[in-house]
Amino acid sequence: MTVDERAEELASDLGVDKEEVKEDLENLVEYSVPIDEAVQSLRRKYGDGGDGSGGTRSKDSIDEITTADGNVTVTARVLNVGKRSIRYQGSDQVIFEGVLADASGTIDYTAWQDFGLSPGDTITAGNAGVREWDGSPELNLGESTSVAFEEETLEVPYEIGGDAELVEIETGDRGVDVEVRVSEVERRTIDGRDGETEILSGVLADETAKLPFTDWDPHPEIEEGASVRIENTYVREYRGVPSINVSEFSTVEALADDVPVSESGTRLPIREAVEAGGVYDVEAVGHIISIRDGSGLIQRCPECGRVIQKGQCRTHGDVDGEDDLRVKAILDDGTGTVTAVLDDEITEQVYGGDLEDAREQAREAMDQTVVADTIRERVVGREYRVRGHLSVDEYGANLDASGFAEVDDYPADRAADLLSEVDA
Repeated sequence: MTVDERAEELASDLGVDKEEVKEDLENLVEYSVPIDEAVQSLRRKYGDGGDGSGGTRSKDSIDEITTADGNVTVTARVLNVGKRSIRYQGSDQVIFEGVLADASGTIDYTAWQDFGLSPGDTITAGNAGVREWDGSPELNLGESTSVAFEEETLEVPYEIGGDAELVEIETGDRGVDVEVRVSEVERRTIDGRDGETEILSGVLADETAKLPFTDWDPHPEIEEGASVRIENTYVREYRGVPSINVSEFSTVEALADDVPVSESGTRLPIREAVEAGGVYDVEAVGHIISIRDGSGLIQRCPECGRVIQKGQCRTHGDVDGEDDLRVKAILDDGTGTVTAVLDDEITEQVYGGDLEDAREQAREAMDQTVVADTIRERVVGREYRVRGHLSVDEYGANLDASGFAEVDDYPADRAADLLSEVDA
């Protein structure tokens, strides 16, 4: 059943205007809400949620709002306001989004029209729709929503405005402002929603972390080595880590002073990095406790580069594999584990030979697994400092290493250094 058919059926059941229901339904589906869940949400909105209450519920605090609510009225402080354009029903739609807060907590919001919100405003949003996003409630401020600006300021235990350091940024953040140095940047052409589009992409850095970025409306201030303040960005996931998106509504200002940048990766315990859902340019220190299958001398598909088994690629079937070197090592720091993936260059360093040496060893033993055995003997049980990009998916956590070095200081030396810092 199409969205139009579901909207017609729902409008008939609820006795409301079909076009209004259709617009609401398409809005929810546009944001990846499953159709059945979207229908139930609209039933609650129009007073047929199954609990007999109907109408709009006033909430004394944000923490009372749940995904089971249809429409609510709540008083809150505007923490930040982002602005961007999305493709909605085949045309561009400008939306405003950010975070509202009171003493009890915070809630994300999306406003489908310009209510004139500014960071620091205290508002009462009446008849605001509630939808579920990533398992949490989010407010939708639309045509049926009333927004009243309160004279009395609501005190909240949160900072007003979108300023953030890179280490604080998470996927899904909106209206974020950063002061950063452009570490890497390239201009390229992609096949966008309106045809070929020129964009900038690269890496931003500050003293706390590095993150990838995309500038969808190239700003001349963004050039390699420049220190800039970028306001009104939003954050999406890119290869398992947060990625900053700069739009036509973002402002970019060149800074007179250079933004300090850390030369090392963000040092985190493995458990914390994994729980964050992915970290760009992270450093972890732990012991290699095992080497996984698929390490050492491997074969890749010449078409897609995936590792093949017995001449079979999952995508391209029978292929003549191309030899390569790789290590998948389990790193354990006592808080958790992660699979450190070493590319061919780092694997050569660990192995102590190049691809031809590995082929020769495998030929002599008539077994290519001897290469992995050699690597296993050299690294398992030793402590390493691994730097790279950590991503988390349904298969687990992987740390694609850009640096891999054995820790050469001893626990006693580290303890002495720690004590000296405490005494100081």
